[in-house]
Amino acid sequence: MFLRKIAVTAASSPSVDISQQDSTLTIKTSTSVRTTLVSFTVGQSFSEATVDGRPCTSFPKWETDQKISCEQTLQKGDGPKTSWTREMTNDGELILTMTAGDVVCTRVYERE
Repeated sequence: MFLRKIAVTAASSPSVDISQQDSTLTIKTSTSVRTTLVSFTVGQSFSEATVDGRPCTSFPKWETDQKISCEQTLQKGDGPKTSWTREMTNDGELILTMTAGDVVCTRVYERE
């Protein structure tokens, strides 16, 4: 229970840095406990892990000029179909939506 409380506290204010060079995006998400870094080229599949650590193949594509979506396919085993989208709003917010089967989670980040 103690570790769960620490994780919730650390995840309550993550920092997300997104950089783009041509069609390659790099997304760095940092909390006081953990930092994740993913770099990929839009339109090309790549290997990564789902949020719960299962290896998958991801295929990112542009939905609009401000929204990218990514379908994930598990490399082995069974589990819910997973995907994510990231969308920048005109107000400078980043909306991250993650889906696992019928469960949808949305998080809104504000620009500092």
